[in-house]
Amino acid sequence: MYPVREIEVADLQKLMEENGRVQLVDVRNPAEVARGAIPGSSNVPLHLIPLKLSQWPAEGPVVLYCHSGARSAQACAFLNQQGVDNVLNLRGGIQAWISSGLQVA
Repeated sequence: MYPVREIEVADLQKLMEENGRVQLVDVRNPAEVARGAIPGSSNVPLHLIPLKLSQWPAEGPVVLYCHSGARSAQACAFLNQQGVDNVLNLRGGIQAWISSGLQVA
């Protein structure tokens, strides 16, 4: 299994402030996303990641997240196996984001 690189909420927030090219991808299902998502993120449910592989951004950091970080870690591992190395997993997922006092859309 490929190692999954992770990023903490504070580091993601700093990266977002410094680098406007950070892409956020929420791998939860649409019903979960409807309850709140990190502002500016796109939604690609976990089961659709293999179908979207040809459209995956080749440049810039791409941060994947889910509810707690488990599904997004699976997505990162899969993408790494496919040769995509610009992905990071948000440790703790949106739960950690909310616990840090940051807003959701």
